[in-house]
Amino acid sequence: MNGPKIYLQINGMNIITQTTVSSFVVMVLLCVAGYFLGRNLKKRPGRMQVITEKGVTMIYNLVEETMGKHNSYWMPYIATLFLSSICGSLIGMTGILKSTTSDISTTLTWALMTSFLVWGCTIKYSGLKSFLKGYINPMNIISDIAQPVSMAFRHFGNIMGGGVLMSLLYSALAAGSTAILGLIKSYGALEIAAVGVIGIVVMVFGFGKRKLWMKILGGAVIALAVSAALEYFGVFAKVPILQVGLPGILSLYFDVFSGGVQALVFSLLTMVYVGMACPPREEKSK
Repeated sequence: MNGPKIYLQINGMNIITQTTVSSFVVMVLLCVAGYFLGRNLKKRPGRMQVITEKGVTMIYNLVEETMGKHNSYWMPYIATLFLSSICGSLIGMTGILKSTTSDISTTLTWALMTSFLVWGCTIKYSGLKSFLKGYINPMNIISDIAQPVSMAFRHFGNIMGGGVLMSLLYSALAAGSTAILGLIKSYGALEIAAVGVIGIVVMVFGFGKRKLWMKILGGAVIALAVSAALEYFGVFAKVPILQVGLPGILSLYFDVFSGGVQALVFSLLTMVYVGMACPPREEKSK
């Protein structure tokens, strides 16, 4: 795994990087999606408008339940943060752009934004004197430093770790494919055909007994035999058969599920911290 590529550097300062491009693409996609989903709203909504309204309502409810109804005006910021995070993680699956959340500069910027909002709201509702008085206790200073650092590294670490694991998996599966196909090829065409027959038999039994695992195993053995035959007769060389299917399944967790969870966790932490700094009116007056 390498860091983001640098496209423009001035006086030793990175101006445009791979992360910058990915962030700009995510921003444009979200703006375009917001424009098309928000125009031509009707009293009798169509399917897409119903889905959009349902999503907006869910985020409003989440914000009100976490931060209180008096803080519902934070919904646009929280929704933008959540969508930027999850789309920034998923955009790495294109294979062209880099996940924005796999760059510590992105998550650290979001975490610092949350900290600045917390400090600003605390000063607004409690006063500057009360805010500065809290730093008499050194633990509050450590807490304010640890808060953005922990938020940033939690999000970045999970996304970056998933990317590293997927890279290692691809390398291991490529090496495994070469070893297995080479072993089968060394036995000759007759042995390759025998492996294919075994796969067909296992798959037939799987359909007959309605066993899903037998169907999957039979299909995998057949695919292995076909790949070995193609390599044996020189049609393809070193076909990475083991890289078909399994990485896609694991990617559903490391890229899709993990990216969604981290976006939700980051948004929830933001709501909790900002909500604590913005108490209801009756609490402000006390």
